[in-house]
Amino acid sequence: MQGIVKLNLFQFSTIYLLLFVVIAIMKKTGINQTKLLLIASFRMTVQLVLAGLILTYIFQNENPVFTAVYILIMIAFSIHRVLAKHPDLNNRFKAAIALSIAGAGIAVIFFFVGVVIQMDLLNPQYAIPISGMLIGNSMTGITLALNTFTHSLKVERNKIESLLNLGVAPSKILLPFVNQAIETALLPTMNSMLGMGIISLPGMMTGQILSGTLPLTAILYQIAIMIAICTTVCMTVFSSLYFGYKTLYTKKNQIIL
Repeated sequence: MQGIVKLNLFQFSTIYLLLFVVIAIMKKTGINQTKLLLIASFRMTVQLVLAGLILTYIFQNENPVFTAVYILIMIAFSIHRVLAKHPDLNNRFKAAIALSIAGAGIAVIFFFVGVVIQMDLLNPQYAIPISGMLIGNSMTGITLALNTFTHSLKVERNKIESLLNLGVAPSKILLPFVNQAIETALLPTMNSMLGMGIISLPGMMTGQILSGTLPLTAILYQIAIMIAICTTVCMTVFSSLYFGYKTLYTKKNQIIL
């Protein structure tokens, strides 16, 4: 098996030609998001190039402090992204979300690197890319869960108020919305797991195969990372909503929406 082909600048730049296909379809269908597409592509390129330069330095100068700082920055950025989309949540709910993202992410990262792979917990070759996959997916999961949860509360506001007037405890009213949001957040990950290997070859596995790793080794890593992702998303969403929804009602059984 050959190693991965190193792309020169010309080869790499040709991939941007595919964006013209997207732009043409947008024009044809009247979707006025061409500017957003170009900005997103530019930002993605700049951010990934900068990340590549930083990671190159970290890998060449292995230091657990550098690895820890990089992981903490990823966690902080993901928390900021989630909270920025839900500014109306109270501070205790926001704290529950932040602690859940950080706690679940760090716990599963350390388990994966220290127990499954049995490497140093802050080995940059393993800790950083695995952290990115786990934290990125948990950020997506909690965002989806919060969107579902808050939307459901707004739509069912009259029903909630009626149940309160009938004397139903706030916890019993809100808990079904929590459960629905958790299920919604987990579905994309589980659907991805259902079709993996038959419909799609996931990114981590593809990257390893391209770099010359034996397919069986790549498969074992992919199975492990998908279970880790599912666990991280589940832990993050559950703890965020389970502790967060309790901040939405008072000791006098009044729900604050």
